[in-house]
Amino acid sequence: MENAHKTNGSLKPTDKYDMAHVQEVIRQAHEELRQLMQQRAEVVKRIGTVKQTISGLANLFGDGVLNDELMELVDRKTNGRQPGFTKACRMILMESGRALSARDICEYFEQKLPAMLARHKDPMASVTTVLNRLVEYGEAEAVHASNGKRAWRWVADASPAMESTPVVSNFAHA
Repeated sequence: MENAHKTNGSLKPTDKYDMAHVQEVIRQAHEELRQLMQQRAEVVKRIGTVKQTISGLANLFGDGVLNDELMELVDRKTNGRQPGFTKACRMILMESGRALSARDICEYFEQKLPAMLARHKDPMASVTTVLNRLVEYGEAEAVHASNGKRAWRWVADASPAMESTPVVSNFAHA
């Protein structure tokens, strides 16, 4: 290697390899990663749809129609302790069938699970953090509500009617 430049007495890594080949390997790996990420997003969306379907059926016919494994898979199994905050937020969002704001979820907690909300110094911040994590996990998506505020929707194969439903809190009427 006559053109090799020495740095501190050794060859630079770029001088040892055919950089065109390295760039091609990187390009192929990038494309595969992109495809896998897309497949993961599709799988997570489908999982959300199936969980929502199973939860809906359990709501209609009772949890007795589900075996223990399925109860655990759809986050309905109570293992003797109060369900976690993230799990509760996930279930509220999943079962709502529409986009909800952090305030909507806080109102639900106030109505149905006040003790769980009381454990949090800033409930709105806690709910918002959980909802943003669900987005990172691919389980929810952030949307803009008709009032211009941020809302979150469970990721599932949504019908157009679900997508256009305005975010209006109706928990006080539940």
